[in-house]
Amino acid sequence: MKTFTQKQMQYKLPFTEIQISIAEIGRDYHILIGGGDVYHIGCTVLAEPRPSLSGNGTVSSTSSVLNRSGHKDEHVCRSIAETVAAKKNAAVVCSGGIHLDQITPRQIEMLQKGVAEMAALILAAIG
Repeated sequence: MKTFTQKQMQYKLPFTEIQISIAEIGRDYHILIGGGDVYHIGCTVLAEPRPSLSGNGTVSSTSSVLNRSGHKDEHVCRSIAETVAAKKNAAVVCSGGIHLDQITPRQIEMLQKGVAEMAALILAAIG
């Protein structure tokens, strides 16, 4: 019998904790991200691997994005989905939202810089 494999992890920033859930579905992945004061779904991204447009033989990815009006979660979900899709050569859906009341420009910068670290944690967790 085939089943989903699921993993949970957290990514800590000085001002909040991000919850990450990863479901392995066959050779593909669904990643759910939530954090801040209000967990929600502000964005969903489907990324698919493809040959890099550079022509150097590496794998890259392309994505389709669904954003909820007024939400700013695309950077997190798109970056993670595209990175994991290219590195694992698999389809990846990343959904989620991080909402912080009164977030500062410095906190936004820290969150944006943390996205690459979150992707690296996810890749390490799924092998």
